[in-house]
Amino acid sequence: MQDILLIVDVQPSFAPPDWLVAGIRALAKRMPSVATVERHDESRTPFERQLGWHPARDDESLVATEAVFIKHGYLPPREMLDYLATRAPQRVLVCGMQTETCLLAAGFMLFDAGLSPTLVADLTVGSSLDRTGELGVSLWRHHFRQVTTVAQLGEQP
Repeated sequence: MQDILLIVDVQPSFAPPDWLVAGIRALAKRMPSVATVERHDESRTPFERQLGWHPARDDESLVATEAVFIKHGYLPPREMLDYLATRAPQRVLVCGMQTETCLLAAGFMLFDAGLSPTLVADLTVGSSLDRTGELGVSLWRHHFRQVTTVAQLGEQP
């Protein structure tokens, strides 16, 4: 099986920059893709109580994909992992919002499931701690080694 693209939390609550949405939409047209959307449910994840903010209860993905998985918190839902495992991709390309938190959490989950997570470094934005995403890219490279760019993907057969 070919690569599959995982788009993490590119949704209105996180105000992704236009260049990020446009770049991910273009890449998603080239390959199978799935997305996660984080929604608020305080009974499942205490965002308001612990952090003083929360994502919307009804956000939608800003990128059209073949499947969208709703999550509550940092980790993708188990259903998404099961879906990806049945597709048996060569690798899972990961992009989206919050490189050093939500993307890294997805990477650990994919890695632990035996899938091959690869970060698309130029299609990520970090959290408010580091909007460049450089911290997250460094952590990804340290833990999973596999980092690519859109240009490098274009060069592959």
